[in-house]
Amino acid sequence: MINGIAHTAFTVADMKKSLYFYCEVLGLEHAFQVKKENGEPWIEYVKVAPKQYIELFHGGKTSHTPAADEIGPHHFCLLVDNVEEVAAELKKKGLALTVEPKRGLGKNEQCWINDPDGNKIEFLQPDSDSPHNQ
Repeated sequence: MINGIAHTAFTVADMKKSLYFYCEVLGLEHAFQVKKENGEPWIEYVKVAPKQYIELFHGGKTSHTPAADEIGPHHFCLLVDNVEEVAAELKKKGLALTVEPKRGLGKNEQCWINDPDGNKIEFLQPDSDSPHNQ
């Protein structure tokens, strides 16, 4: 019935900055755009893997940064082969990690950053005994 997660969506304050971050800094691919009926830009799709996207909506306005215990989105996670290499590459590109590479309680290696709008992104490398390998 359910085959996977098709996309995660965010409204962004500065699309140019967000596309640069996701495509140039993280190395993902800008896949396609959906326009409103009047022809104005509406959504930009960034490809993560086959049939998996990050959906970025134009026109966001800054309101606040949610607290860790606030109901609603908390973070999204990208699966990687090597967390240490990812962390080194992110630092090389001038990004500050919010969490340095470490083994998490879920039996995996992880590190964290924020995107230009403050959304938390986890990079996860499952250990061989991690429940994430199921």
